Amino acid sequence: MSTCTSPGSGIELVRQLEASPQAIVAFSRDYPAGYLIERHSHDRAQLIHASSGIMRVDTPNGIWVVPPMRAIWVPAHVPHEIRANSLVRMRTLFFRPEVRSDLPADCCVIEVSPLLREMILRMVALSEAEPRVTPSVHLFELILSEIREIGALPLHIPMPEDSRVRRICLGILQDPSDSRTSAEWGANVGASSRTLERLFQKETGISFGSWRRQARLLAAMTQLAAGRPIGTVASDLGYDSPSAFTAMFKRVLGHPPSQFCPQQSA
Repeated sequence: MSTCTSPGSGIELVRQLEASPQAIVAFSRDYPAGYLIERHSHDRAQLIHASSGIMRVDTPNGIWVVPPMRAIWVPAHVPHEIRANSLVRMRTLFFRPEVRSDLPADCCVIEVSPLLREMILRMVALSEAEPRVTPSVHLFELILSEIREIGALPLHIPMPEDSRVRRICLGILQDPSDSRTSAEWGANVGASSRTLERLFQKETGISFGSWRRQARLLAAMTQLAAGRPIGTVASDLGYDSPSAFTAMFKRVLGHPPSQFCPQQSA
């Protein structure tokens, strides 16, 4: 297992957990806003959940934003770094890779149902109270069943390898409100609008416009989770009105922006 070097990240405890013969183990830690767990990987797959707060998870192939009541599935051996965009109460489950062959093979964000949330918290409580006690088979199977049945959410920004497209993507991530067209960006990186559109589709699987819309969506969730008003977020990201922003948000995610605002932790 690669190690993360951020002090206080709990890596020594994680090492001990990964060495456990149990098929599933739990890890709990709180991180302040801005905290970075540097790039690392694990021998086990992870379900990383925050009972409150919002995280950004970066891998070589993409960026995931994980708002409250969601979790990210990270397969074993996938390098990743985690940034706390607000105070994060992280509750993580580690799974031995061989426990099931039908668990997700790629990173994805899933919605955490009330049942799954309670089971995650139950695993954490068991781990902290009696770390040597093996969780019941029923609890283990229920957790796996919930993960398999809950669909992935569109909270992912695919990152390209082409240097020109990557420069554009990094620029948009730095300023999601940037409204330059593909032609204007092309003049900046030395490629025609047609070339960029082709490269975006090839490198990310979506168009330039869709990629920027996704980047704005994830930036919006980060700002909403930090407590910024919906109207302010809409204005900062270049939307004509809060209603236009809300309509886009609900169309893509199926929920209004208010559901991504801070919630009470438990």
